[in-house]
Amino acid sequence: MSDMINVEELFGSRVFTVGKMKERLPKQVFAEVRRVTEQGGELPLATADVVAKAMKDWAVENGATHYTHWFQPLTGITAEKHDAFVSHPDGEGRMLLEFSGKELIKGEPDASSFPSGGLRATFEARGYTAWDMTSPAFLKEDATGVILCIPTAFCSYTGEALDKKTPLLRSMEAISQQALRIVRLFGDNKATKVVPSVGAEQEYFLVDREKYLKREDLIFAGRTLFGAPAPKGQELEDHYFGTIRERIGAYMKDLNIELWKLGVTAKTQHNEAAPAQHELAPIYETANIAVDHNQLVMETMKKVAGRHGLTCLLHEKPFAGVNGSGKHDNWSLCTDNGVNLLDPGDTPNANIQFLLVLACIMKAVDTHADLLRQSASDVGNDHRLGANEAPPAIISMFLGEQLDDVVKQLVETGEAAHLIEGGKLETGVSTLPDFEKDATDRNRTSPFAFTGNKFEFRTVGSADSIASPNTTLNAIVAEAFCEAADTLEAEMAAGKAFELAVHDLIKEYMSRHQRIIFNGDGYSEEWVKEAERRGLPNIRTMVEAAGTLTTDKAIRLFEKFGIFTRVELESREEILYETYAKTVNIEALTMINMANKRYIPAVVGYTKTLADTVIAVREAGADSSVQTELLSEVSQGLAAARKALKELERVTAQAVAMPDAKAQAFFYMDTVKRAMDALRLPVDALEMLVDKKVWPVPSYGELIFEV
Repeated sequence: MSDMINVEELFGSRVFTVGKMKERLPKQVFAEVRRVTEQGGELPLATADVVAKAMKDWAVENGATHYTHWFQPLTGITAEKHDAFVSHPDGEGRMLLEFSGKELIKGEPDASSFPSGGLRATFEARGYTAWDMTSPAFLKEDATGVILCIPTAFCSYTGEALDKKTPLLRSMEAISQQALRIVRLFGDNKATKVVPSVGAEQEYFLVDREKYLKREDLIFAGRTLFGAPAPKGQELEDHYFGTIRERIGAYMKDLNIELWKLGVTAKTQHNEAAPAQHELAPIYETANIAVDHNQLVMETMKKVAGRHGLTCLLHEKPFAGVNGSGKHDNWSLCTDNGVNLLDPGDTPNANIQFLLVLACIMKAVDTHADLLRQSASDVGNDHRLGANEAPPAIISMFLGEQLDDVVKQLVETGEAAHLIEGGKLETGVSTLPDFEKDATDRNRTSPFAFTGNKFEFRTVGSADSIASPNTTLNAIVAEAFCEAADTLEAEMAAGKAFELAVHDLIKEYMSRHQRIIFNGDGYSEEWVKEAERRGLPNIRTMVEAAGTLTTDKAIRLFEKFGIFTRVELESREEILYETYAKTVNIEALTMINMANKRYIPAVVGYTKTLADTVIAVREAGADSSVQTELLSEVSQGLAAARKALKELERVTAQAVAMPDAKAQAFFYMDTVKRAMDALRLPVDALEMLVDKKVWPVPSYGELIFEV
């Protein structure tokens, strides 16, 4: 077939892979690059010049004219400034293409034009981007041409991290160092590092672009600020894993091709629970590459959607009344000699290293549940958490029946003498095979669930970067590993046998932190009460979560491992307040604009039509009671909408005038959002009364079913 795809040839074709480096670099230079990439250190400028030339030659051969330092500022998305490879013409007027090692290693974007939380004033503009050698360069192609993208970290002139990548890389080093101490205690002297491995499942909505462009709320806010529910939602559960529509299938095919070119291991695609909702899942990768690739996934989803007359919505809750979108962050730890520290093996009750790792993670999540919740907080996620498919805002761990039983045995008796087995699943059909089933079911309501050989952090929002959740996970587990290693090393130095010391420590950690384990229904009101009884934090919103970054506990944690300084944490807290206030302000202004210019004029026109109809019916001598009743009902709704609109205008103006970012954010959350809800209520009710031909925007039914 002419349209057959050779995935093996396609995959990584737009990436300056290790294989391409090996082909193009002298052996000594390649060896030096690999050494620095794997062990750290600085690349000599002369070596960097050789790498830069090889990278430029490869890029130019593939059509590139420009390069960019591709980085991830605190906007949550990526940034890039394109520079052409051109240099001064030679003496004969010919243009030369050059790219130096210095240009590869360092860039200088304007640091004051990105969120800094006060770290950079407008007149303090200088910032630096630094090449991240652990993430490969790649080529992006769109209307601007082919651009060589070099993944980089971004920091200020005074050295503070102004991005998502720098703290992530710091946290990866921290957990590697502390995890190595653990594996050394168990006799592994071959591993040289422990790497966090991540796979981020990405949920998203697709809507028709023509309809999207008729809704200012989708354009400016990424979600519908108004909208009555369609007659049908997801209650029949017929969309989940259903047959993929032709138009969507064509989109998914092109999306896969683009991602495979970029080296993204897009593997799974399917319809999700809500109408017009879908999911893509990759294979696991090193954490920082997974973060880079997830940003590319989101960018590519939007770009490819446009080619198909679609718009990709990544907001966590674009439509009320149906499932929102998340980003399940699957996290594990692997040594560089192939051992997954979260693999329990066939007998987890006897796998002492696994049990210690599990106990440390229990300790980490319990101790820093507030920070873990904060790491997945954003404005859109406030609409999603605790609803339908999303986990609750209360952080807990799901271990499943088998591991939960092991923990209970260790806590109660100090020994895990037996193991719950999965047994055989008998289908009852002679032509279908019986098979061994897992000993543990899954729990979709758990925010942090053990799923075989990894933990799935389900709280992360679909539009958010996965850098912060993984930075926090790495940091809190590094602390737990560090404290465990300190204890075991001290007790062994004092003459205590290792087997006894590790046994006692596992029991101590599991006993002290078993309150974090919950295997039941995370959506239930009973769990909210039980969590409160256990003393687990219930942080419902992004604004409430922001302050967890600057507690004494958080500052000690992050400064101990050099991941954040106090100043960097304070700046991020400030940015969160500012982001929340600005986002809700945009939503409020959009609602005001739509109500003033679309909804109210449309309803006013409709009331005139109804009034004319009432008069005409009466003059004809017929019963006009139905028309009169409808006119009265619409007029009352119009009056309620107008009153709510005026109140939203008042409180929004009040919020804008507030000088303090934290107070402003809380005011938007407590007052402005309540006024927004009050305006939406009568407008949505009017949508159910007003003639569809008159209604000024596409309905929910048109948006999520007519794709």
